[in-house]
Amino acid sequence: MKLEGRVALVTGASQGIGRACALALVRHGAHVALAARNQQKLDELAQQINAAGGKAGAFAMDVADEEQIKTGIKAAIAQFGKIDILVNNAGITKDQLVMRMKRADWDTVLNTNLTSAYLCTQQVISSMLKQRWGRIVNITSVFGQMGQAGQANYASSKAGLIGLTMALARELASRNITCNAVAPGFIETSMTAVLSDEFKQTAVKQIPLGRVGTPEDVANAVVFLASEEASYITGHVLNVNGGMLMG
Repeated sequence: MKLEGRVALVTGASQGIGRACALALVRHGAHVALAARNQQKLDELAQQINAAGGKAGAFAMDVADEEQIKTGIKAAIAQFGKIDILVNNAGITKDQLVMRMKRADWDTVLNTNLTSAYLCTQQVISSMLKQRWGRIVNITSVFGQMGQAGQANYASSKAGLIGLTMALARELASRNITCNAVAPGFIETSMTAVLSDEFKQTAVKQIPLGRVGTPEDVANAVVFLASEEASYITGHVLNVNGGMLMG
């Protein structure tokens, strides 16, 4: 899965799954544009990658802000010359039972998790169309497939990403641009670190492989879908959930 000569943009790249995706893409030869809100963490990751012989640039960007997306991606293309691979990973949660959920919390999660993917795709698509090659990988969730109590906003945003993935796959296939999604299950990240040990133990019992996943488990799937080896796969949702959801 060689990605030499390819440029990848990863949102939410400062930590967790996004950080693991960036490092995995670099490991397979890609240059990476790192996007997230935390400039310090982005700079530290970029320095780590560049010091190890890779090539990375840091672009502070709040994906809930359309103007920041436009400015950040324009700067990334100016630095790297193009974007071949887009990983729409940025995501947040604001959990609450639907009867108590504030409209602002609904809107914030939908804007960050779903609308941002549409906006980022819109900004990179010209670059991909010019070279008639592109890979879009959207990070959805098992809860976008099966739902989750207290996460109506999050589950809706992640289910929406699956629909967006399939629509883009049909729209862009004739230009040799694929669009796929990766649906992680229970992954050990800062987002899940705040959960109680009791909740985690209960969750693991529902996973046939008997363990929580790692960000690297997800990143490996992303690299595959971004590679030439996955050139005949589009509109697909690749489950990385240890068997938590099958079928």
